[in-house]
Amino acid sequence: MCGIEYHRHLGNTLANFTSIITLELSNNNIGGTIPDNLPVTIQRFFLSGNQLSGSLPSTLSTLTLLTDMSLSSNRLSGDIPDVFSALTGLINLDFSSNNLTGPLPPSMGNLKALTTLHIQDNQISGTLNVLQDLPLKDLNIQNNLFSGPVPPKLFNVPNFQRDGNPFNTSIAPSPLPAAPAPSPSLSPSIGHVPSKEPTKSPDVPNGNSPASGNHTIWTVKFVGYILVGVVSAVVIVLMVMFCVSKHKDRKSKKEIRKSKKDVYPKNKIGREPQRLGEAKIKEVPEMKEHLVKPMNTVEKASNVVSNSSEELKVNASMKAPNVAYNAKEREATLYSPMRAVAGVITKKQKEHVIDMGKSDDFVEEPLRLPQSVAPRTEKVTVSPSVRTKKGRVPSLGKIDLRTTVKSFSVASLQQYTNSFSEENLIRDSRFGKVYLAELPDGEILEVLKIDIDNSRVPVDVFLELVVNISELSHPNILALVGYCAEFEQRLLVYEHCSKMTLHDELHYVDEPSNALSWNARLQVAVEAAKALQYLHDGRQPPLVHQNFEPSVVLLNSTLAVQISECGLASLSQLSGSLHALFHYEAPEVHESRSFSDRSDVYSFGVVMLELLTGREPYDSSRPRAEQHLVRWASTQLYDIDAISKMVDPLIRGQCSEKALSRFADVIGSCIQPEPEFRPPMSEVVQALTRMVSDATKASM
Repeated sequence: MCGIEYHRHLGNTLANFTSIITLELSNNNIGGTIPDNLPVTIQRFFLSGNQLSGSLPSTLSTLTLLTDMSLSSNRLSGDIPDVFSALTGLINLDFSSNNLTGPLPPSMGNLKALTTLHIQDNQISGTLNVLQDLPLKDLNIQNNLFSGPVPPKLFNVPNFQRDGNPFNTSIAPSPLPAAPAPSPSLSPSIGHVPSKEPTKSPDVPNGNSPASGNHTIWTVKFVGYILVGVVSAVVIVLMVMFCVSKHKDRKSKKEIRKSKKDVYPKNKIGREPQRLGEAKIKEVPEMKEHLVKPMNTVEKASNVVSNSSEELKVNASMKAPNVAYNAKEREATLYSPMRAVAGVITKKQKEHVIDMGKSDDFVEEPLRLPQSVAPRTEKVTVSPSVRTKKGRVPSLGKIDLRTTVKSFSVASLQQYTNSFSEENLIRDSRFGKVYLAELPDGEILEVLKIDIDNSRVPVDVFLELVVNISELSHPNILALVGYCAEFEQRLLVYEHCSKMTLHDELHYVDEPSNALSWNARLQVAVEAAKALQYLHDGRQPPLVHQNFEPSVVLLNSTLAVQISECGLASLSQLSGSLHALFHYEAPEVHESRSFSDRSDVYSFGVVMLELLTGREPYDSSRPRAEQHLVRWASTQLYDIDAISKMVDPLIRGQCSEKALSRFADVIGSCIQPEPEFRPPMSEVVQALTRMVSDATKASM
């Protein structure tokens, strides 16, 4: 674009462009501030990965046609302005990784089309109430300063990430039933309550109580109920003893004590306690089965049940069966959450292999337990068979994933890549960074560490993607070796082809003598075309690359070609992340995001133009009429004199006019505005193969 100075600032001339629909300037080291005078025609606005500072302009409110906006990974600061009232068509919004502060503006509640909102890694405060009625499917608010309770509606968002915020997440328990004799056997579980603490009635906390007041009141209530139960049991025992004593005809205390030991077996009244004693012998196994045995689970988890408390429970039930029944019922009411937690802990203690895929699913659907008893899962090792939240390996057809590709652990990949160091970084991909990995046996691989935006796909969906990519088998397609799906990471391990890409060879040549020759460019075009033909014709259904550009064309030392990122386009669709090639996109993609095999053909035609001219698809340093390569060249591709002038000076004189004309004809057919007029890749391969054959014969 005219007036934009890359690596510096945007300037104030953007408003002069009255027909801009998509502005894609991500990852260009642009500094300065976002200009106030933005074109009101913008629908897609991408400035992520730059060095922009200052605050968000209030003139964003004028972009009423906006559908997608990403300003992530900059240095923007200040409050988010209240500018969203008229942006009712906004679908995807990304302000992540900045220094934004203050609360969310009220006008955000008007974004009735918003499905993706990323505002993580800022300092935004306040509550989330303004978001609760939006149709969100992907919400990331991690690492901010949000407080207050989370609106219940937000828990229905399919992908809701909220860690790293000081939310008030305490949950008030349900009122406890006022049974006369609660089970006292669990009283040792409240080990943190001092034994000398006076008993007091559980008052309702006033408005000045801290957030933890609910938990404290619950504890006091619980201790109070236990003490009431113990006192009730003692009173019942005393009443029974009092009734017995009334039948002793005013015996002395000494005789009463003796009657408890000797007289009861010798009189009618004494035989009643004996029958109770017999009942005790018969009923204890039953009571242990119903009252003591269920507590073994809790005892294993927390070691809180003592023998004395068990005996007290049995004796209380012996003296007053109705009270024992109520105690058992209250035990089930009060401690069913604790049993569930204990069951989880016990199960995890028995399992030495923790399924990290299930951990990923827990992130999407948090376990609904009170925070005070929520279990912690210790991650020890990782099973190569990643499971879903239902505990089943996802259905992946007849393909055995463990035999087709290798499962790597995060720890091993960290070791092989030197902890993903900058020294091992070989290139940036639209889906993440690619690192060189050296295995202990000396084998060299490369690891695509998928970025956060694209790693949000569920584990089972990611594994299906891995299976589909592993089925690709062509000499000109980079082969998948393995994968990793641990610790909420998504990584793909490939064979290593080269650090060099076609983009490097065309646009970063240090010496003219090292430039790609005409014959080499023809060969690169043929091999890349064969890879796309395989994706379109060798797969059912056809696989569209969607991201074809020179940076995905890898060249080794012999100029053999391998295409990377095949099969990864669905990551963007599944995660909702925004990727735009802009200058390589076909018109129908630019307008409606409609991809097909013919949109790949258009992208291939743009790459062929780069091979012919040595120019990038957009170059702001050139005269205005020549800045857009396709627009400038498309009107000259059928004029041999014009073609001769537009040829890359580094290869001028290496090919005949006839060869140039035939090459230009293929380009012209590929970059037709209407997809139905573009040829299939099979015809492109045939035309280029004939040209390579003719060039080989001419050089002999």
